[in-house]
Order: sequence, then C-alpha cells, then structure tokens
Amino acid sequence: MSNKMWGGRFSERPDEIMEEINVSIDVDRHMYAQDIAASKAHAAMLAAQGIITASDAKNIGKGLDTILSEIGKGDFAFKRSLEDIHMNVESRLSELIGTAAGRLHTARSRNDQVATDFRLYVRDVLDETDAALAAFQQALVDRALEHAGTVMPGFTHLQTAQPVTFGHHLLAYVEMAARDRGRFQDARKRLNESPLGAAALAGTSFPIDRHATAKALGFDRPMANSLDAVSDRDFVLETLSAASICAVHMSRFAEEIVIWTSPLVGMISLSDKFTTGSSIMPQKRNPDAAELVRAKTGRVIGALNGLLIVMKGLPLAYQKDMQEDKQGAMEGFAALSLAIRAMTGMVRDLVPDAAKMKVAAGEGYATATDLADWLVRTLKMPFRDAHHVTGRIVAKASKDGVALHELPLAAMQEIEPKITKEVMGVLSVESSVKSRTSFGGTAPKNVAAQAKAWAKRLEKERKLG
Repeated sequence: MSNKMWGGRFSERPDEIMEEINVSIDVDRHMYAQDIAASKAHAAMLAAQGIITASDAKNIGKGLDTILSEIGKGDFAFKRSLEDIHMNVESRLSELIGTAAGRLHTARSRNDQVATDFRLYVRDVLDETDAALAAFQQALVDRALEHAGTVMPGFTHLQTAQPVTFGHHLLAYVEMAARDRGRFQDARKRLNESPLGAAALAGTSFPIDRHATAKALGFDRPMANSLDAVSDRDFVLETLSAASICAVHMSRFAEEIVIWTSPLVGMISLSDKFTTGSSIMPQKRNPDAAELVRAKTGRVIGALNGLLIVMKGLPLAYQKDMQEDKQGAMEGFAALSLAIRAMTGMVRDLVPDAAKMKVAAGEGYATATDLADWLVRTLKMPFRDAHHVTGRIVAKASKDGVALHELPLAAMQEIEPKITKEVMGVLSVESSVKSRTSFGGTAPKNVAAQAKAWAKRLEKERKLG
C-alpha cells in the first residue's frame, strides 16, 4: 500500500527505516495549536476569495475546533504513519467532515504550512521569554532596593578589587536582561511576516489573499518572496542567538551563586527550596539549581550550533534537512525558559550575609584606589605618581599584616610626608562606596534611584500589557 499523500506517483510502501527517519510527528506535534490556527485562517481566506464554498469553510472551521479540543484534552491519537502534525490534523479532519477536508490544502503546501507554524511557535516563545525576563528583572530590582547599601566586594579576575553594593551587583543583571529582551524584541519584529500562501516554492495560481491570512494570524505583512518564505530559518537562528546570549548571562549569575554559597566564601545562602543534599554526606547543601542553570546553557548554544550546521549548505528552496530545525530549537527554548524561572526563584530566595560581605569588601586592600584618588584630589599629585605611592603604602600594610585603614598615619607619611589625617576618612568600605557617585556608580543613593527607576519602568510595561 502506497502512502496516500503521494500514492499517485509511488506504487510501493517506503521501507521501515525510511518511514522512521522521515517521521516528525514526535516533535512537530508541539505546534498543533499553531497549525490549526493557520489552517483556520487559510480556510476562511479561501472562502472569502471564492476558492471554496462558505459551507465547506464553515465545516472545516468546526472540525478544526474539534481537533483542537481533542488534542488539548489528550483525546487525540497521533499516528506516526501520517508523519507530521499537518497530515495528522488533515486525516482527523477528513474523519470528522468528509471530503470537504481535502479542500483545505488548496493553494498551499506543507512547505509554507510548516514555515508558518514554526514562525507562530517561535513568536509565542518570544512573548513568553519576554514575560519571564521581566519577572526576573522585577525580582532583581526588588532585592536591589532592599540591598542598595549592603556593601560587598567587587571583583576583577575573581580577586577583590573595589567595594560595591549588593544592590549594584544585582542591577548589573537587570541591565543585561534588558538587552536580552531587546534582542528578542528585535527578532520578533523581523520574524513577524507570513509565509502562508508561498505554497511549495513558487506561489500559486489561485487568487489567494495573502495579506488577509497574514492579518488574521497577527503578522505584519506576508513575506515578499515565495522562495525565501519556505526556505529560510533565520528567524529561528536569530532567536537562538539571542537565547544563547541570554543563557550565558544566566550561567554567569548562576556561577556567582555557586561561588557565593560555598562555605569558603559564605556570602549568601539558599533555602531548601533551591538546594539539594548528598546521599552520603549529611552536612551537604548543594546549589544544584544554579549548577543546572549553567548546564542548560549548553543546550541552548548547542541548539544554535546544530541549526547553523543544518542550514549552512542548503540551496533554495525547501530541503528535507530542514525537518531537523525544530527539535533542538524547542529543547533549547525550553531549557532557557526553565533557567530563567530558576534564576528568578533563586534571586527571591537568597539571603546575603551582610556582615561577612562587609568584612570581605575590606580585604585585599580594596580601598587602595580611594587612597590614590585622595592623593590626586588633595595633593594634586599626577595619578601615575599617586598609583606608585599607594602601591608602596599597600606593600607596607601587607608587610605589617594590617588593613589599609589600620596602618598608622605616621607609616604612610614615611612614604609620602604630605599625607594628612584626613586620608583616614576615605579608607573605609562605607566611604568608598558612598564616594562612587558618578553616573552608573555604586553609591547607595545611585543604586536606590536606579532601582526605583527600573521599578517604575517595569510597572509601566505591565500596565501597557
């Protein structure tokens, strides 16, 4: 028995291995809602253009609604023998309404059908991701307001550099998430054109209205070239590119949480909600959620690399290779979604040890730059000279085993006689962070103002919907 989709040309069944490699229903079944929405729009347009009757269009619409309900309730029997979501829906529609179901495929191909479905699917992913990132930002902003003045060490090369505030550190990820959202929004704008009606590759001789179906599906316009419409997946690649950058941001923050929760550092703790224990070591509290966020990043980047490799050598137009465009992408999107939600939960759950943070902020002579700046401001010393003097003072403090603010004034004056007791006022971590009042700096009043501004911005976004 030949395959009923192309039985007129073929007289024998495909080999079992051919059927196995060709089937895609296990993956593209996740696009059932998008497939049905596109089919309803197409049927309505065919009727409006007089290509099928209004009666047939009405029956097709009712049948599709029934199928949507069946799948939603888990009552639909997906058949691997029918290969993909398109033929599974069409086959069931034929069972429900008879021969009218066969008219639905007029003036379209599975090529433009799948391209439309996948655009709709990725567009939904983009909207969901934007909402998840907004929630992540809100969690960060709430904690930043709470800890606008909580001093912690800032790092370069993972070495203590200068004191910052915990709120300032959290707001850095708010800014990263904002750029992530911008990349996703840009991807959505370019994605939002409809392939439907491009048919197999050359368009169709039927008098269809592609603008009508584009509008019905929420697209800005139909794609202008039928070859391009069915043969490119740059909208998936762009979304995966943005997703990879976003996942890297999540992974970097997750890495910091892993470090900070280590007993060797102990700057923050997580509750039982986001940690696990050990099967053999009763004392362990492992930051597994953060560690898994790091690992999920590999899935997202892997999905991008995989699709780039699939697409890199394909001539126009559609090639069967492109059936491999969905599984990796869907898994990558799901991994990112889970990572964002996990990071949001950890941000709300974490408890900083403010006392330990403050002590750590003062270690490693973190206020040395403040001393150099004081020499420049007060003694009018060139910065390079001030840097050299400060280095000698730090070396003296290190040799004597004391913190910079604990080094006697006389010891400093042995190195630079013009130093006065006023210098002691800039050497504490509190003084250091308060002095960083430049735009974007870590001064607590800056952090509080920036957090409040972000809170207003996010609230405005919510009201606008």
